[in-house]
Amino acid sequence: MCGRFTLKSPSRIRLERFNRANLPPLFPRYNIAPSQSVLGIVNHGDELEGRLMKWGLVPSRSTDPKAFINARAETITEKLSFSESFQRRRCLIPADGFYEWQRTGEIAQPYFFQKRDGSPFAFAGIWDEWKGDETIVSCAIITTRANELLATIHDRMPVILRSDAQEVWLSGDTESAKELLTPFPASEMTSHAVGYEVNHTKIDDESLLKPVEPNLGVTRRLF
Repeated sequence: MCGRFTLKSPSRIRLERFNRANLPPLFPRYNIAPSQSVLGIVNHGDELEGRLMKWGLVPSRSTDPKAFINARAETITEKLSFSESFQRRRCLIPADGFYEWQRTGEIAQPYFFQKRDGSPFAFAGIWDEWKGDETIVSCAIITTRANELLATIHDRMPVILRSDAQEVWLSGDTESAKELLTPFPASEMTSHAVGYEVNHTKIDDESLLKPVEPNLGVTRRLF
């Protein structure tokens, strides 16, 4: 699962053919949550176009705007909610870190994960457009089994695409794209426990990233 992430350095996003002209200003974010707007990058002719999308995929075939924040790599070609988007509407979702929670009974200790060098990366995403009383352009992050680092906390992790895999994800055939849905190497990542303030979506500043000692002796609600 991926339920929160960061894009604290949006100016460091470097993509070939990326046209930023139509993007609104992007500000540092430390606690991006489901239902909020996120940056999705899609193929648009000879350029990459950035679009603001609601995090929580609403499939165009749905009769109501039920949202899915994640899609499992193992079943993405089988589930009707995701298969068409996987075939036709793949996107990059820029980030530079994400949170996961270690559960012990009712206790949930949050951890922050990032690349060892702290550089931005892209999640593998899918998107769709739902039309009802309003038009909703939305996306979901694809998850896969956890690598060795994540496995101590949770059994799932978001798919992180290497730079040389991003073009394949956006424009390659479905078989080539599906081969990319594997865990990012644990040796290239780092993590640390953070405070429970990240549970509150209204808190969105760099203090959330401050390392703390894990405390699994106090009951806290996840959200």
